[in-house]
Amino acid sequence: MFIRLLIFFIVVPLVELFVLLKVGGLIGAVPTIALILLTGIAGATLARTQGFVILQKIQADLAEGRLPTEELLDGALVLAGGILLLTPGFCTDLFGFLLLVPLPRKFCKSLARVWLQRLIEKNQVTFRRF
Repeated sequence: MFIRLLIFFIVVPLVELFVLLKVGGLIGAVPTIALILLTGIAGATLARTQGFVILQKIQADLAEGRLPTEELLDGALVLAGGILLLTPGFCTDLFGFLLLVPLPRKFCKSLARVWLQRLIEKNQVTFRRF
């Protein structure tokens, strides 16, 4: 696990830096910085609106006595998308937007569900009750 995290924290910034340098070389430094700021603002707005929509769905499910499992997974993906959008760079912004827009998030949610199911089947997830 440590090796995976190490590779992740080395490779992702290197890829982001490479893309930023290439884009900066093509359109210039000021437009590149403006584009990064614009995607950050747009992403924060989208994350906020999607977060409120999901929160309303969670509250509606709880009011009806149902567990909001799908909405909680959506909420986790929206949170991850918001975090990715806070990271400066175009690659992380792309993945962040994919997690914030409902249609691509649906696909990502199905992948996350399969991944979580495998973790549960391998007994790598511990459920604690208080």
